[in-house]
Amino acid sequence: MTDRNYLNNLRIPTKDNPLRILMSACLTGITCGFDGSANGEYPSALKILTYDTVKIVTFCPEEFSFGTPREMCDIHGGTGIDVLNGKAKVLTETGKDWTEGMIKSSEKMLEIAKKENIEIAILMDISAACGSQVIYNGNRFGSNKVYQIGSGVSAAQLKKNGFVVISQRDFASLEILYSKIDSKHKLDTTKVDHHEIDWYKEYFKIT
Repeated sequence: MTDRNYLNNLRIPTKDNPLRILMSACLTGITCGFDGSANGEYPSALKILTYDTVKIVTFCPEEFSFGTPREMCDIHGGTGIDVLNGKAKVLTETGKDWTEGMIKSSEKMLEIAKKENIEIAILMDISAACGSQVIYNGNRFGSNKVYQIGSGVSAAQLKKNGFVVISQRDFASLEILYSKIDSKHKLDTTKVDHHEIDWYKEYFKIT
């Protein structure tokens, strides 16, 4: 779930004092996805790049540790916080253990967030590094792929250290954010966050 109370209390940024936002590099169009792409386009996230009242800092944890292109990886046996606590592993689609590299890249992301005094992070959901709402439980290419509620390793590292993270699919939260950085933005109250969509509720049996 997202912290809308925090979002609602964000300061109003200016050109001289922009809101400091950390984003998954792929969400900004940088071609750092596992296959050398930008993992598709997400207009709700790309829109933020057009404002001069924000300072965008980008980082790709997986590229940092493993380069681009690379194998796809997922968390096995838990979520990102379990990886950080030594209770779960990050494995590639061919079984390589990338746990150590993912932890190192999460530490680098945290270092950047602290150095830049980041006020909010917008990260790519589903990712084993950056997912903040939903991630895979095991190999996403398996015949019976399984989703789980939880964060990827880097997102968990940020949250553990007090940073607020939202995803590109948290449309209600993004609406609040846009109302802060754009005085002319009209808040669309019909938008919902990822954990509020029907698929999420049905899959995880939430009533």
